[in-house]
Amino acid sequence: MHARLLGASSRASASTSSPSLPSAGRHPCRASWEPRPPSRSSASPPPRLPLSLRARASMEPAPTEGQSDPPVHGVSDGVVGVLGGGQLGKMLCQAASQMGVKVAILDPLENCPASSVCHEHVVGSFDDGDTVREFAKRCDVLTFEIEHVDAATLEKLEKQGVVCEPKASTIMIIQDKFRQKQHFSKFGIPLPDFAEVDTLSNIEKAGEMFGYPLMVKSKRLAYDGRGNAVAHDKNELSSVVSSLGGFEHGLYVERWTPFAKELSVIVARSRDGCTVCYPVVETIHKDNICHVVEAPAEIPEKLKKLATSVAEKAIKSLEGAGVFAVELFLTNDNQVLLNEVAPRPHNSGHQTIEACYTSQYEQHLRAILGLPLGDPSMKAPAAIMYNILGEDEGESGFVLAHQLIKRALNIPGASVHWYAKPEMRKQRKMGHITIVGPSMFIVKTQLDKLLQRDTDSVNKVRARAAIIMGSDSDLPIMKDAAAVLEKFNIPFELTIVSAHRTPQRMYDYALSASERGIEVIIAGAGGAAHLPGMVASLTTLPVIGVPIWTKSLQGMDSLLSIVQMPKGIPVATVAIGNAENAGLLAVRMLASRDPELSDRIYEYQQNLEDSVLGKAQRLEELGSGEYLKQYMKP
Repeated sequence: MHARLLGASSRASASTSSPSLPSAGRHPCRASWEPRPPSRSSASPPPRLPLSLRARASMEPAPTEGQSDPPVHGVSDGVVGVLGGGQLGKMLCQAASQMGVKVAILDPLENCPASSVCHEHVVGSFDDGDTVREFAKRCDVLTFEIEHVDAATLEKLEKQGVVCEPKASTIMIIQDKFRQKQHFSKFGIPLPDFAEVDTLSNIEKAGEMFGYPLMVKSKRLAYDGRGNAVAHDKNELSSVVSSLGGFEHGLYVERWTPFAKELSVIVARSRDGCTVCYPVVETIHKDNICHVVEAPAEIPEKLKKLATSVAEKAIKSLEGAGVFAVELFLTNDNQVLLNEVAPRPHNSGHQTIEACYTSQYEQHLRAILGLPLGDPSMKAPAAIMYNILGEDEGESGFVLAHQLIKRALNIPGASVHWYAKPEMRKQRKMGHITIVGPSMFIVKTQLDKLLQRDTDSVNKVRARAAIIMGSDSDLPIMKDAAAVLEKFNIPFELTIVSAHRTPQRMYDYALSASERGIEVIIAGAGGAAHLPGMVASLTTLPVIGVPIWTKSLQGMDSLLSIVQMPKGIPVATVAIGNAENAGLLAVRMLASRDPELSDRIYEYQQNLEDSVLGKAQRLEELGSGEYLKQYMKP
């Protein structure tokens, strides 16, 4: 049931004949702040319970006689109260439903996205103190899906014993972006230079100090690019300040950050202070609104560790449990700077629903309820989240969005999330699509198909494997690897790359292979056989070396050169001239994260077994002499 009468009696004592209760065939009523009147048939009115107890009576079964606590029927019988019922609240409720956790939503919109999936929806303002106080009485823990709430009331409620996660002190810090910057600066978190401005004179001084372009920001109520403006020179300062509501609105400035990428890290912290971090993702924005999330971010491992370290340090400086999103800038000189923090599930973590072992929404519930934190690692090698933003107003916008959704349903690995917002507006977040797959190149290709971008290149088959050799004289051997890849329908590229005669080509080829979607490289070489090892030293992709037979040492020099690679630069190898096995090994590597290909490998092995068993049976039936005549060449 999604809504309840505040004064309804417990399920154990409810009477179906009571005129005060809704009939079974009616829709549930929206939550009301008033208790129901006593039944006219009652001889005397029942004692009036305190509001918090009356609220609990409407949501909990009556305890069995002799028991002080009701039994736990899910992972928790505590009611989670969420301030806000937008799409984040909806996905939080969906995760709670799987776990058997009751969620009550406080949101002013009767048909907000979370209203259809929550345990109870209370229609009311989440930034009104009196409403929040009343709502808190029916909940065991309060949390948020939007930070624009009445933090002062939350602070008072905490003093009265109400559990708020994260803490009101954290919400107060986050709500004021200038105060947020000051807070993180005290803890040594790397930030863009910033300064408070309250007159035209000191914003001009800030422009002289930081240079132009200059980022001007509102301290409060700014999100999705709203509340931010750029002054490209001193002459634009006055108009930029006016566009943000004037100095009385509360402004500060930041030095312009020429970043290479925007990154995000979701950090979860439990009630006892333990933290886990999700993989670093890259966020791509459209008109300052998060449009695409790529997981994991395609950056060097040392930068992933740096980003994770900055994010974790920032969250440890705040109070309370839950999921936090840390937005970061990766600068052109490989610095990681904190942009801002959201104390809640976040747009940059939507893909965790399909791509990670524990979604950010389940993780948030685990954290605030005091349950063990889940595994944040990815169960899919790559994922892309695409926000469905309103492309037009009204019905035409809905038509365009639903056309996109229909295309998504034909994309392998794609999952559609529609938020069911009643109104369509341009640039409004209406839903999202997550695509998971075995590599970032593949999911990007699928996204291109979804968006009907560059159809010529999309229709071109993308190579998953590469076969390279030092000379065309190696082709008679390496063609066997190509034949195996063709047998398993694995697209590949085949070319000549000499370690000695074309070193720059080898260098460029190896460095670009992963970006082009190559997942494994088969490298054939004879003589000194430097090609496999040199390529392996330049890429993180697996490299399989094929020793080529030569007249001088019959391939032994090639074999030893490949297998004697120094520690830290592994190269797999096969027998001299056995490119067929190199192809099969490449197929197995690809099959490790491709279930369909794994099935084909299994079928191939079964065919080998059946072939041997068939030969054994014929040999036993015919005898050696007849078998030789029929099946063995003289």
